[in-house]
Amino acid sequence: MPKFISASVIAASASAAAKILKDKNITQVNRVLNSLKLNVPVAKDYDNSVALTPPMGWSSWNLFRNKINEELIYSTAKAMKDSGLADCGYQYVNLDDCWQSSFRDENGKLQGDFVSFPNGIKGLADKVNALGLKLGIYSSNGTLTCEDLPASLGYEAVDADTFAEWGIEYFKYDFCHNVAIPSKAPIIEKITVSQIGSNLEKEYFAADAILTGDAKLADDASLPSGKCITGLSGNCGACEFANVTVENDGDYILTLCLRKKNISNKYAEILVNGTDVYKTTVPGTKSFTAEGRHQVKIKLAAGNNTIKIYNPVASRIDSAAIQYINMGKELKRATKEYAEKNGVQEKPIVYSICEWGRNLPWQWGAQAGNLWRTTPDIRPVWSSVLGIYELNVLLDRHAHAGAWNDPDMLEVGNGSLTYEENKSHFTLWCMMAAPLILGNDIRNFILSDGSIDYDNRTYQILTNKDVIAVDQDALGIQCKRVKTNGAEDVLVKPLCNGEFALCFFNKANSETEMKYSVNEVVASAFVETPYSERYYVRELWSGDEFETTNVIESKVKAHGVKIYKVKAL
Repeated sequence: MPKFISASVIAASASAAAKILKDKNITQVNRVLNSLKLNVPVAKDYDNSVALTPPMGWSSWNLFRNKINEELIYSTAKAMKDSGLADCGYQYVNLDDCWQSSFRDENGKLQGDFVSFPNGIKGLADKVNALGLKLGIYSSNGTLTCEDLPASLGYEAVDADTFAEWGIEYFKYDFCHNVAIPSKAPIIEKITVSQIGSNLEKEYFAADAILTGDAKLADDASLPSGKCITGLSGNCGACEFANVTVENDGDYILTLCLRKKNISNKYAEILVNGTDVYKTTVPGTKSFTAEGRHQVKIKLAAGNNTIKIYNPVASRIDSAAIQYINMGKELKRATKEYAEKNGVQEKPIVYSICEWGRNLPWQWGAQAGNLWRTTPDIRPVWSSVLGIYELNVLLDRHAHAGAWNDPDMLEVGNGSLTYEENKSHFTLWCMMAAPLILGNDIRNFILSDGSIDYDNRTYQILTNKDVIAVDQDALGIQCKRVKTNGAEDVLVKPLCNGEFALCFFNKANSETEMKYSVNEVVASAFVETPYSERYYVRELWSGDEFETTNVIESKVKAHGVKIYKVKAL
């Protein structure tokens, strides 16, 4: 008989989705989210050759928050190696917020806190690398980080170069203090083009432009030409100057001659010859005069050129996508250029997008980076783990190898979670092909005599190689929830070699009996397991092995899981 969860737990479970759309119906939340469309055109996957399976490592935030220093990070890295966690696949040691000084250096570069990280971040990276591990770092897509320290919005290229120079190999990019790109576009009277170093300009007036969408030619007696182009805001219209002629290839100054209208900032993208995109923010100005100018450095080819002006930002979603995509491009550029300049092997940076799921990152994240947060921050309490699972499990179709839904870091071993809850938390993240970023004090796994505490139950969970292998499976497919009654879920995850993982998850407060048909899984076409008269089954926590002709059934503890690996005989 199905068990039921209390109303308070149901409410808490839906809190992650509710914070996004103020709607506690998870299915409805997902339907609404997936009905929204992204206006920013996106191309192929990010594809930086790393994180082809979900990244595994440790982060300082969940337990230590702002109380971090060089000794803590290095001792944690050493514990990761000495405890055998590295042998299980955990390789990234990630600094979260508060690693940096409160001011940049004279060249505008970020620098480590002078007291907490006296040898600098590059020095720490070298020490961590010497252990066979990789150092990760943190910033925010805003004017400040979440702890009000220098962040990377507007410094993307500089910071990417700095991280490449330091040898950073994982980058978490938060969303605190973000400033959205304006959806308003400038009003264009004309454009002029001049070669750098020359005072000769060629003019192209509004009346000469090809207008599309809502763009239109408007009368304005305050301008010398009496005409201007409006309707370029919010991804609604564009103007194109099709015959911009220059004599030589090279760098030119494009001047947007504007009609000043109000003091709010404006944004435009300039597409040159259908390939090169230049992005620019036009500062708001007071209209003491009607005419304004804004200059952008562009490259033109000898002969005829086309210059198209538009603003693709119709929403905060578009703004976030553009900003995160931009940072990802800078990271790839920086690591490649650093390797070429110094004659060393390139160290690609795993790019972790952390904007909390507010701007539908599952729609554009695969083009921006390697993984994207789908939820608000996790906390070490069962309602938080459950609520985050409820949202992330619905997003399975958006994840694939090299591009992962991220339901946040692991809280296994922290807070008030019981052994069964810790085991379920870890198992669910593995079934969802989630990054496995630890957040507990792994130094506790090393005893005073230097030996490993194999009896530590948290250690036993985090080092279960059979369950980890489900997460790290090369197919890169997130599980699908194939059955639920609200209190009991059945999850299926395809694996290599025609096998699959089947997980029973009991969300109720008392033990329950669960069962599911293997033949139903095989018939679904979601897995590549062939139909068979008998199947071999292994439960990955207990190690129990058995054969079945069809049905798998078991008692599952309250807040517990059973996870089975299944193959045809």
